[in-house]
Amino acid sequence: MRSSERVERGFHRRSMATAVKTTLDIHDELLARAKRHARTTGRTLRAVVEDGLRLVLAAPSPPPYKLPDLRVGDPQAPDPTERYSWPELRELIYGDPGPR
Repeated sequence: MRSSERVERGFHRRSMATAVKTTLDIHDELLARAKRHARTTGRTLRAVVEDGLRLVLAAPSPPPYKLPDLRVGDPQAPDPTERYSWPELRELIYGDPGPR
């Protein structure tokens, strides 16, 4: 297979894996820093971006954020809002009966 055929079919020469072209919107300053890093290290921008993606994807995901429990009062007490319908609650909260 000629090298021009490899490029046309999307083969990467090092690993023979298929490569996909994609467009990303990257903040200007971040792109400038990545290009500087690539130039300083003698690597391609593509290699720097791929390595960055590999690092992020290999890192453990942070645990999901859990809202702190800020309830007040007795948790065993009955819910005082249960006796109201949604329209009644709206009127109590906003002083507006809403559409009827």
